[in-house]
Amino acid sequence: MTESLFIGLMSGTSLDGVDVALVAFNQDSSADQHAPRVLHTHFLAYPLSLRQQILALQHPTENELETTALMANTLAILYAEAVNQLLAIHQVSPEKITAIGCHGQTIRHRPEQQFTLQIGNAPLLAELTNITVVADFRSRDIAAGGQGAPLVPAFHQAVFASYQENRALINIGGIANITYLPKTGEVLGFDSGPGNMLLDAWIMQHKNLAFDADGAWASSGQVIEPLLAAMLAEPYFTLPPPKSTGRDLFNDAWLAQKLSGKNYHAQDVARTLVELSAQTIHNALLLNCGMVDSVYLCGGGARNTLLKNRLQTLLPQTKVETTAALGIGVDWLEAIAFAWLAQKCLQQKTANLPQVTGAKGARILGAIYQS
Repeated sequence: MTESLFIGLMSGTSLDGVDVALVAFNQDSSADQHAPRVLHTHFLAYPLSLRQQILALQHPTENELETTALMANTLAILYAEAVNQLLAIHQVSPEKITAIGCHGQTIRHRPEQQFTLQIGNAPLLAELTNITVVADFRSRDIAAGGQGAPLVPAFHQAVFASYQENRALINIGGIANITYLPKTGEVLGFDSGPGNMLLDAWIMQHKNLAFDADGAWASSGQVIEPLLAAMLAEPYFTLPPPKSTGRDLFNDAWLAQKLSGKNYHAQDVARTLVELSAQTIHNALLLNCGMVDSVYLCGGGARNTLLKNRLQTLLPQTKVETTAALGIGVDWLEAIAFAWLAQKCLQQKTANLPQVTGAKGARILGAIYQS
């Protein structure tokens, strides 16, 4: 049996750091070529100052072209450090790695204006690691009229589709996105709305913490029904798929507008933000997906017991578990997906799902920077 090794890098809207996954893909033509074998994983946190600089780039700033280019260099250096740390810890030679699939850090996502921007200076990353890099996965889909997101449903379909149950995989990162894998019929995927992003920003503002561990702080509060209603009135939530979103819509200013003139207790706002995530995920499943037998959670939100319990309460007839039940830990699924996408690019195989993104057709995704 022949295997090829790929590394997937993912740094998402939560801005906590970079996830690294070293993955082996079976190249035996008689076997399932899609099934990945996760060999090693690694995480490198963003320094707080770097996170703040990235957040500042989410909005127009003075001299932002130069600032963005310099940040892309900084990220490439950090990504290379993360890759090299993983390889050194596990004594793997860079020559054994076929390619790195690097998502990059999203700065803007404006599919309605036909562009998306993920930075990370892929050529520099190739130089610093001596490994071929595949990056810029989203632009080709957007050029074909798609949203450029979500891209992971194709990976979910290849690895997790089942003839025994109708599955929904829900990645709760900064944004929550849903992949619906019915036993029969077309795969569906879209962003449901905020995942952890607003709650993370709120607890940083009030507690100077990066996230609400286990939902403990939010659990001490009560849902503010008028605030929840005001947030649920956001038109995005009732748009039909294909759709995707990010910090361009759901940001501090969006929350501040909902809170304008109010004097709510901070823990009650936190509890309401968890409820917003739970209800928008639940509503999105009801509005857009058929029968769901099992929900599998991944991403940082999968560790939020309050959020997980709320989803189980809202979905009493549905089994709610994490992707650990499917053999992949909740923290690594997206990094593994971008290793898979890099493999598809090098194989010159299409990797988007037009019914998910809205693109005019299937496209080969990614730009290749040879080592």
